Amino acid sequence: MIRYSKQMLCGLAVGFAGSFALATAPAQAWEPSKPIEIIVPAGTGGGADQMARTVQGIIAKHNLSKQSVVVINKSGGAGGEGFLDVKNSKGNDHKLIITLSNLFTTPLATGIPFNWKDLTPVAMLALDEFILWVNAEKPYKTAGDYIKAIKAGSDNQFKMGGTGSKQEDQIITVALQKAVGKKLTYIPYKGGGAVAVQLVGNHIDSSVNNPIEAVAHWRAGKLRPLCIFDGKPAAYKAPIADGKSWADVPTCKSAGLDVEYLMLRGFFMPPGVSNEAVAYYVDLFKKVRETPEWKKLMDDGAFNQSFMTGKEFADWVAKAEKTHEGLMKEAGFLAKTN
Repeated sequence: MIRYSKQMLCGLAVGFAGSFALATAPAQAWEPSKPIEIIVPAGTGGGADQMARTVQGIIAKHNLSKQSVVVINKSGGAGGEGFLDVKNSKGNDHKLIITLSNLFTTPLATGIPFNWKDLTPVAMLALDEFILWVNAEKPYKTAGDYIKAIKAGSDNQFKMGGTGSKQEDQIITVALQKAVGKKLTYIPYKGGGAVAVQLVGNHIDSSVNNPIEAVAHWRAGKLRPLCIFDGKPAAYKAPIADGKSWADVPTCKSAGLDVEYLMLRGFFMPPGVSNEAVAYYVDLFKKVRETPEWKKLMDDGAFNQSFMTGKEFADWVAKAEKTHEGLMKEAGFLAKTN
């Protein structure tokens, strides 16, 4: 017969209790163990770059992550450099990429071996608007005034500046050309920040920059917004310049330009990342969106504050891809391989 002393029984009880505690303790939630990289597939100063750096600053200021965030611009090949970097970083739970419409337009226009399905969707943080801008020194007070000037001029007389070639800015420019019946000279730049500077310097006649890319120049009295490429005016009523707000910018459609376009501002990760990491970043972005700094960015940039994750986000992206394929085909921008 095997006998147990009282001390032995007590020890066994403690041991079993400890084992039970270990077995039933909740698993530690995933957290990054090294700095988080955010790849920007565009130049500095543009809308994607500004949003990425705002997110970076918010996370640092409010201590939302134990690890730092590093923003890296990889704009080569119309953003293809950045997309291929993330595509080839399989399983890297510490890398994100902020996307714009070149998520669709770059592979369609260049034929690079990339598709959004090569990435892991995380979250749509907002949709970005486009506005027709002119230099404030020019006589055009409305979109109608500018349209009349284009129609009265010769083909290619007016210069439209935009980010990249065969991307969203040029797609809108092609649609505008069809609406007015005259060709414009499209001049591509590396980012929206550079486009705004060129317009301030009167090196181009107009741009279709995002609100956030030109708002500082509007405040400074250097640029003038003529119309917004959306079905309805923006909801933001706080004055920006000369007592006018984003809500005071009329739709382009009301001026005879039947063109609408909204752009994705969302985050993706490499393929093969863990579900726990995706959940961590979704939660992180939800916290970012609750801060006053984020609300200021939304106000300054007149963003459409749509937020999506999971299947809803993936379904939206799949639909947007088909839309862009149609727009690119109509504009004659598809690569020969497509």
